[in-house]
Amino acid sequence: MPLEEYVDPFGNRRTRIVAPIGRLKLWSDCFVEDEGAPDPFDWSARQHEVAELPFETLTYLTASRYCEADELIEQAWALFGETPPGWARVQAICNWVHNHLTFGYHFGRPTKTAVDTLRERTGVCRDFAHLAIALCRAMNIPARYASGYLGDIGVPPSGAGDFCAWFEAYLENRWHTFDARYNTPRIGRVLMVRGRDAADVAMITSFGSYDLEFFRVWADEVAGPASDDALLDFLQARPDAPALTLAPTASR
Repeated sequence: MPLEEYVDPFGNRRTRIVAPIGRLKLWSDCFVEDEGAPDPFDWSARQHEVAELPFETLTYLTASRYCEADELIEQAWALFGETPPGWARVQAICNWVHNHLTFGYHFGRPTKTAVDTLRERTGVCRDFAHLAIALCRAMNIPARYASGYLGDIGVPPSGAGDFCAWFEAYLENRWHTFDARYNTPRIGRVLMVRGRDAADVAMITSFGSYDLEFFRVWADEVAGPASDDALLDFLQARPDAPALTLAPTASR
């Protein structure tokens, strides 16, 4: 089928397809070369005054679909107003979210917002990220949503693969990675998309009815150097390549 690619306002590469009625399989395989180092950590990174922030960061200070920062200002300052501004403040927010929420896939739903997450004290990784983002914005720290692959590299196996959500905060003239769910630097984080929140970076946006019949994500470490031919042979030998199977019931 023809694929139309474009770049959205947040710099993400997107693809549009018109799905025929019937079964459809979408999959992607690739190799990513990584330095093998954990997420950078800079405790001295300072927080900018709003007046000195670059214009392009200001959109990440205001409320968005899933991050109602304007509703959390009073509570955020009550919780974190005495923390040192900068990295320590963002880390304090991550610590609080990590320690006060219970993770579970059965807690996730597509309409759940940061305020819902704060009230229910449960969620999936995107809910951890949304709440941390909203609290950062309420404290005048630009924060944006990020999502991608995060395999079990350097940590014990955690079960079936899935996409992972985290966030980035703007400190000391650059964006830094934070992860309120795991709350520890990780190895092999592969960024796919960024946006104000999950509404900007959905895996699939459908304009028609479909049933998701099968879904699988893998982010496995391949140790040691290998030639391009060896890597290609490895991909072609995978017996389970199709990762996403859709059964559209209508096409628009």
